[in-house]
This record gives sequence, C-alpha cells and structure tokens, in this order.
Amino acid sequence: MLNNMQMEKIVILGCPGAGKSTFARQLKEKTGIPLFYLDMLWHKADKTTSSKEEFDYNITQIMKQKQWIIDGNYRRTIPARLQLCDTVFLLDYPLEICLASVEARIGKAREDMPWIETEFDQEFKQWILDFPNKQLPRIYAMLQEHQDKEIHVFKSRVEAKAFLDELEM
Repeated sequence: MLNNMQMEKIVILGCPGAGKSTFARQLKEKTGIPLFYLDMLWHKADKTTSSKEEFDYNITQIMKQKQWIIDGNYRRTIPARLQLCDTVFLLDYPLEICLASVEARIGKAREDMPWIETEFDQEFKQWILDFPNKQLPRIYAMLQEHQDKEIHVFKSRVEAKAFLDELEM
C-alpha cells in the first residue's frame, strides 16, 4: 500500500478525454484533498469565459491553500502550479481513447464543466488531434524542470487504477 500523506498539492495533466477529472475525483475520494477543476474556473454556465485576470486570481487563491488537487492543463498556468505542487499525475493515453471519451460525454452533465456539451466542436477536436505533437512535448519539458516533484506518468487507465487501488485510505 502507498501512503498518501506525502501528497498535499497535486496537479493532474493530460489530453482532453484522458479522464483527468475522473481520476481527480477518485483521488479526492481516496485522500480527502479538496478538488478544483480549472474548466469550472475558466468556463461559465452561459458558455462565456472568465477574464484572464479573474482566472489567474482564482488559481492563485486555490494555490494558497494547504492542500489541493488541481485538474486541468491551461498550459500558461502550468509553471506556477508545478512550482507549488508536490505531486504531478500525467495521463498520457492513446489519442483514440481520448477522442472516444470526448465523443461519449457529449450530451451528458458533468461536475467538472458548467454546461453540457451538445456537439464535438471541430476546433476542439483538432486541438485534441494536435495534443500529442504540440502540447504533450511542452508538458514533458516542463516536468523535466521539476524533477524534485513526485511525478507519475500513466500510459493507460489500468495503470492509473492500479495506483489508486494501492493508496492507503
């Protein structure tokens, strides 16, 4: 069994559709650490977005807390979160899994999003298609700069589940 006491400030990264929010919820259930979804800070129920200043202020307030799980990429804010976290989870799953997961959630209410997606927006789909070549290398480069952190890279949901199953309650 793994002891969760060393984890207090956690960043969860990965392609849309990888299951970051699901993993984050399961981690919260195991650890009791408060969970914050960046999508809920950025997106508003009326499908508008927060201002950059409001978004940054809210993230800063969260990061001042003793414990947190922050779910989401928002690459511009990753360096600040990596600086303050002690643990990082990167869900580096095959593109096909991520695309299928996003398609499967269309029309479903989610606690990590303030509105229901009604279609698989083509711009969003392209962003996902580009993720392995454009975003993922940048994320790995940022992680290289933070080798002092506990970094877990999962290549499958089976690996992520095995980790969660090993956590002590």
